[in-house]
Amino acid sequence: MPLRKPPPSPSLLSPSAYDDDVRSLRSLSDQDSDSEDDELVKGSRTTLELSQHDRTVLEEEEERERLLVKKTSTHGLRRIFGHENASSVRIGRQERRRQRRLQRRADRIQRMDDKGEEEGLMFEMEEGTFHDDASSESSAGSSDLVHVTVDSRAYKSSRSSWCWKIALLSLSIIVLFLILFLGAYKESSGFRSSRRQPTILSNGTSLFLPTTILISLDGFRADFLNRGLTPTLNSFIANGVSPSYMLPSFPSVTFPNHFTLVTGLHPESHGIVGNTFWDPALGEEFYYTDPLRSMQPKWWTAEPLWVTAEKQGVRTAIHMWPGSEAHIGKIEPTYLDKYNGKEDLIIKANRVISFLDLPGDEEVDDLPSTTDTRPQLIAAYVPNVDADGHTFGPNSTEIRHTIAQVDQMLANIFQGLHDRNLTDIVNVVIVSDHGMATTSTDRLVQLEDLINIDLVERLDGWPLRGIRPKRPEDLETLKQQLAESSKPYRDSIEVYTRETMPDRYHFSQNDRIAPLWVIPKTGWAIVERANFDVKEAKKNNKVYHPRGLHGYDHEHPLMRSIFVARGPKFPHNPNSRVKNFRKSQSTTNIAVGSQLKECTPENIEVYNIVCDSLEIEPHPNNGTLRLPLNPMGLHSPEDSPGAETLDDPPISTSTSPSNVAITSKPQNDAPSRPPVTTSAAAPDSTPTPKAGEQDGDTSPKSSPSLWDKLLDKIERLKNWAQGLLESVDG
Repeated sequence: MPLRKPPPSPSLLSPSAYDDDVRSLRSLSDQDSDSEDDELVKGSRTTLELSQHDRTVLEEEEERERLLVKKTSTHGLRRIFGHENASSVRIGRQERRRQRRLQRRADRIQRMDDKGEEEGLMFEMEEGTFHDDASSESSAGSSDLVHVTVDSRAYKSSRSSWCWKIALLSLSIIVLFLILFLGAYKESSGFRSSRRQPTILSNGTSLFLPTTILISLDGFRADFLNRGLTPTLNSFIANGVSPSYMLPSFPSVTFPNHFTLVTGLHPESHGIVGNTFWDPALGEEFYYTDPLRSMQPKWWTAEPLWVTAEKQGVRTAIHMWPGSEAHIGKIEPTYLDKYNGKEDLIIKANRVISFLDLPGDEEVDDLPSTTDTRPQLIAAYVPNVDADGHTFGPNSTEIRHTIAQVDQMLANIFQGLHDRNLTDIVNVVIVSDHGMATTSTDRLVQLEDLINIDLVERLDGWPLRGIRPKRPEDLETLKQQLAESSKPYRDSIEVYTRETMPDRYHFSQNDRIAPLWVIPKTGWAIVERANFDVKEAKKNNKVYHPRGLHGYDHEHPLMRSIFVARGPKFPHNPNSRVKNFRKSQSTTNIAVGSQLKECTPENIEVYNIVCDSLEIEPHPNNGTLRLPLNPMGLHSPEDSPGAETLDDPPISTSTSPSNVAITSKPQNDAPSRPPVTTSAAAPDSTPTPKAGEQDGDTSPKSSPSLWDKLLDKIERLKNWAQGLLESVDG
């Protein structure tokens, strides 16, 4: 037998290389028609070359098929509804299944190609897993597999890109929708709040939305209620709800506390840290008596009550309230009365009532469009008691007359409510911002005796003094000077840095607070020699003015203020005693004689209470109390507001340790509390001066001059006679 000639280029990819009997990869029927393919196989072409050839053939066949399809009668409809490359042949379920199997097989072969085509095939032969296409169901040939593989990869890439585009588009739409939704929510929050269904009450002639009158009596000390001068206010207490007294915020001066009342924030948080202060960021000084400086919005960085209300669709009428003229937040009250310290109290009462005579919302439709509409919040400021307290002192005859006048103003307002059948329709809240202490030439400290004033750039606050040095390095020098010079003034002053300030003061977290402070004890004052020479004044028996001062430790009894409320939002038994608004940070109880008295409400709670009475949502603040209040029974004679009789601060030269905390924070921030006695004398009895920090000690530890004793006795005799005459007339 002649020897067979070997193939010209033997290759593992040629079937004849390892099987002489194999003539073709095709079946007999295929060999009749696909001799061209056999020639390619005999030519020992690689799979890649075969696939390229088959792909070319298939593309030609598809092109012919598309040309044939376009000639059919439904070509126009296919162009409209069909895919550009779609075939007119409908693929059956079995055919689709076969194509999926081919796809899987093609994927496997493609993975083998990544490692090297011949190595993959050789591995299959060595493992005995090589399958002849002639015996497989997918006998369409390797050209079909490769074509499907290439097409499927292109399809996968196209589909993946398409999916990513859809996902990104969907995500963009969702994000845009959320932005629009949040913007619409924010813009419409006030509208939605105003659209809530509020409580509506009727006095028989008109409908009233929740309405509250807030009245602040500046400088009205809590024990002023115990002088027999305030029958209207005492009756209001007996028919309303109140604590024994309310604590102001530190420092206990007018502007910080009035802004605290309408924001619920401590002064360090709302930024009005004193009646006068320096702002390092602005490089300017705030001075409360200069409206051109103080009534600019840059100073007022918190949201007051009238802005909260107006933003939620509640109209407001603000009468002379400190800060109301500053255009805060670019939102103005509906009605604004500027400050006028000379306004008669009768006019003030009539002004408050006149707002209630305006038509309500349900009446406006029948009136001209220019008609004013009734406000729901009326906030009025009454400065008279504070003004006369500074001028004449809190125990003077003049202040007694002023207290009685203010009480008559309240009587006029309550009578106006009664005449309009609004006593049980309108909420009334009466507060004060701080108390008042009597000053004396014997309770003065010369600032120049404490520090080198030439090192000081400016002084903040009054009567407490915030010291700002000219140079940063001068601060340490001033600290050292105060540490030494304050020793003789142990009962007169306290010295703190911003870091050592007692926590209960809430007076450190603001750059408007000076880095070094000299804080006088209650009744004392710190003066500069240019304004008042202490030695010269004592030598010439000169009287120090003002006769009354505040701004001291806000927990001192002489700084106590008041809070009384009545109305539909305060549905409590008459004469109810309010459970404590909030416990002081420094202590939980205060010793009073043999009893323990719980700490009392702080004025940061007033903002939330008034907001709740108007059914509006308060802005975030430091307060925690919300309506309804939680009474703890009724007032007894011992704990009713103003029941305690307080006396003037003493003149003391005690050598007890002073509170000087310059380098470290004190372990106990709580000041010692004086025992407070309840006077059994007539309600209008005039307090007498006490010595030491004990209000019950009647003898001063330093002997005043004979002239001072005589003047003091004359003053007390005059007050006693005045009180006796008023009690007889009453």
